[in-house]
Amino acid sequence: MDPRSLTPALRVVRLCLHLLMAGLLVLAAVRADSAAGVAAAAVTGAVYAAGSLLPSVRTSRRAAGLWLAALCASWLVLLWLTPEGLWVAFPLYFLQLHLLPVRWSLPAVALTACAAILSYVRHGDALNPGVFIGPLLGAAVAVATVLGYQALYRESERRRRLIEELLSTRAELAAAERHAGTLAERERLAREIHDTLAQGLSSIQLLLRAAQRTLPPDSPAAGHVERARRAAQDNLAEARRFVRALAPPGLEHGSLAAALERLCEPGPARLPEEKPGRLSAAGPGQASTTGREQTSTTGRGPAEEPAPGRPLRARFTLSGTPVELPTPYEVALLRIAQSALANTVRHADASRAEITLSFMDASVTLDVVDDGRGFDPARLSSSAEGGFGLPAMRSRARSLGGTFTVESAPGQGTAVAVSLPLPAGAPS
Repeated sequence: MDPRSLTPALRVVRLCLHLLMAGLLVLAAVRADSAAGVAAAAVTGAVYAAGSLLPSVRTSRRAAGLWLAALCASWLVLLWLTPEGLWVAFPLYFLQLHLLPVRWSLPAVALTACAAILSYVRHGDALNPGVFIGPLLGAAVAVATVLGYQALYRESERRRRLIEELLSTRAELAAAERHAGTLAERERLAREIHDTLAQGLSSIQLLLRAAQRTLPPDSPAAGHVERARRAAQDNLAEARRFVRALAPPGLEHGSLAAALERLCEPGPARLPEEKPGRLSAAGPGQASTTGREQTSTTGRGPAEEPAPGRPLRARFTLSGTPVELPTPYEVALLRIAQSALANTVRHADASRAEITLSFMDASVTLDVVDDGRGFDPARLSSSAEGGFGLPAMRSRARSLGGTFTVESAPGQGTAVAVSLPLPAGAPS
């Protein structure tokens, strides 16, 4: 073990092990009956010291194993020459348990204890229960101490990793909440500007146009009315530009259909630079039914996590004649599509998903269908683990006077449908 990686407590344990080994070897040398026993104790001490000083023993498992084998061999020689060497078995237990895997350390400890007992028998000393209890009890204490410490160390490491993951997750969650709060505030401001300033300026413009029609051509007020109408028109255009600037990133540069089509592309969606005005998937007055299919080898939608299963083929279909929708409608439909496709990627293990945007006479409908594993909607709604995805989608639809339905069954895929009534005055 590298001394630089030791905690203060482990340094004390390591020092105590060194002192114990040195003390027992000195005891064996003092009580040895021959010079050979003294020499064997000295050699064992030299081998032990070499292991403590050589860097390779601390860094290489192979070198540590060879050093431990040499130490045990020298100890066996000491044990053969003097019975006093059996007490060195106790620090050997700890070294074997520390340096060897469990499947090898336990047999090694058992063999060491047996060797200590047989050495006592060989030297012809009187047998007593302590001859057997001493080595076996020492082995049991060493095994319990080392394995208990290893279990505590693993639990400590698991808790440390868990704390690191929690701190990382908390930071990511805080960043996500800040981002979500920013987007929510932008959407709120866009709705407020659209529903108050923009609508008010539009009404002023219509009233001034009506006033123009009632004034005689040579009226001195006609010029003032015309200038007021143009000022209202210019400010209305500026308010609409503010609304577009505050719209979600997916709607900054194009129509809802274009944003949904990008949602089906593999990899993160790439948005062009902002330009004034709006783009349309189909020209004004042009009915269209289009389908674009993209295959993702990673199973990713834009800004979504990787799919845990097979690759997802996402297809977008536009049906009917597109009309310009209010910003709250586009935001709600885009968010519902993103959330539904995210659920497909994360949970459904689907191979195909289809997003359909349909413009009808009095409503606009969004359908997201996949062929994944499905689920029981009734059971999910009553579960505490149901999450916020479906309730959030349902809340968005109901806030605009629409309907939200989910059809699914285990093994039969999932279909999410939302229908919003077209606002009064929308072109048909």
